[in-house]
Amino acid sequence: MHRPMFRRRTLLAAPALLAAPAFAQTGPWPSRGPIRLFSTFPPGGFADTMARIVAAELSPRIGQSVVVENRVGAGGTIGAQAAAQAAPDGYTLVISHSSPFGVAAGTYPNLPYNPVEDFTHLALLAESANLLMVKGDSALRTLADYIALARRQPVRFGSSGIGSGTHLMGEYLSQLARIPNLEHIPYRGSAPALQDLLAGRIDSVFDPITTNTAMIRDRQVHVLALSTPARIPAFPDIPTFAEQGFAQLTNTTWAGLSAPRGLPPEIAARLTEAAVAVMATPAVTQRLEQLANYAPNPPVTGPAYTAFIRDFATRWGGVARQAGITAS
Repeated sequence: MHRPMFRRRTLLAAPALLAAPAFAQTGPWPSRGPIRLFSTFPPGGFADTMARIVAAELSPRIGQSVVVENRVGAGGTIGAQAAAQAAPDGYTLVISHSSPFGVAAGTYPNLPYNPVEDFTHLALLAESANLLMVKGDSALRTLADYIALARRQPVRFGSSGIGSGTHLMGEYLSQLARIPNLEHIPYRGSAPALQDLLAGRIDSVFDPITTNTAMIRDRQVHVLALSTPARIPAFPDIPTFAEQGFAQLTNTTWAGLSAPRGLPPEIAARLTEAAVAVMATPAVTQRLEQLANYAPNPPVTGPAYTAFIRDFATRWGGVARQAGITAS
């Protein structure tokens, strides 16, 4: 498989990071203070949900508080860049997400970090199906209905931002189904897009299933298709894109745990072990099932997770470049 040619950009280090030694601490890790966990999307979305699940369960396992910080904007790339700039001392972590760590390689021509090489990738945490949804009382009941309407008149779809994975899915469907009337409306995360969908200001939303399970069960939204290879047990009545003729739209939104490049191996090993243990706990497993998500089994960690990110970026970054989808 061809590997993406990521170009390294100069990272603008914050003055505080330049002024202090990378490993200035009074005792062995993690004795110095709270650990920051960057969530690259706003509260309410898949990335932030995973960040808060992991922070709550990780803290007692490593003996230090883990505090979630939302560093949002530009399809998650602002938070990813902030993590890449941080000192590799174990006190800054990031939820590595499929948008800023995957498709951004193809949608941002001047991406200011290398999503593979500028990080120590620890573990893949969970994957989530992507959905195409309309309002619950919409007259559109099937993907064929949606495509037929978009061939007649403009149809607006929301996503979590320009260059996000869900944006790319909408643009790719437009190409595959030959429906140029799909109009993309970008948002800074899932929650505001869903608010506008329910208010009738947009016609549809591409989004991970994570934050939508309650609305699906309450029939506030109606799902036309999901992106997994086969139907999922939590919602066996929802058809896939593949079974409706669009196998190219088989993918997931995923989230993992990463740190800045150069994290000491002993800290990386301890964090990886703790993250895998967190995802295997009954409470987290039950929570993932409620959200219709799943953790990889067996775990995907270290070099395997790095390869996973590289392969995803190769595939979906390539799709973005071929489609001419560029984020500013």
